[in-house]
Amino acid sequence: MSAREHVLSTVRAAVAGTPPVEVPRAYRAAGEHEPGSEALVELLTDRLLDYKATVRRVGADALAGAVAEALGKAQTCVVPADLEAGWAASWTADGGRLLPDGGESGALSVSDLDGVDAVLTGSRVAVAETGTIVLDGGPGTGRRAITLVPDHHVCVLLAADVVQSVPEALKRLDPLRPLTWISGPSATSDIELSRVEGVHGPRRLDVVLVG
Repeated sequence: MSAREHVLSTVRAAVAGTPPVEVPRAYRAAGEHEPGSEALVELLTDRLLDYKATVRRVGADALAGAVAEALGKAQTCVVPADLEAGWAASWTADGGRLLPDGGESGALSVSDLDGVDAVLTGSRVAVAETGTIVLDGGPGTGRRAITLVPDHHVCVLLAADVVQSVPEALKRLDPLRPLTWISGPSATSDIELSRVEGVHGPRRLDVVLVG
């Protein structure tokens, strides 16, 4: 018997004969604002700024310029192989070098990722109330490693994908996918209550909010 089977069998024996517990389901399933509404976009922006992220709100025609501004002086940037080609066009025109991850080029190693200046991805959904952006490993978001190793993450988010509450976000997500929930730059206050950034993820988060 494996350790897992031993633990499960012990739990089953302990709860044998116990009547089922009724789980309350009367929690709030949606907020009062429609996804992508101005109120939600403003709330999300406020939360992200409070978490020390940088937010640039632009129209679709200004996206490439905003991405270039966010990447700044970065020389190299890893992107999912299926990322929209035009997002980094202005930055690459100025000499920046994209490193596609996956696709025909294969997955970059952790050592490769540690050597790049930034990562650029899309996103799946964002929760305004918690200031959280979710990546699901789907088109444009890439695998989890590329957003955890580089020190700077530039994330493109569509205003239409901003919802008010966590339950609304969960309805849009596949629980079988590798979900990454991002609430500002990586930070911890575990050691003597002093905030330390970049411990288990990017030290800098730039959000380009489109729409």
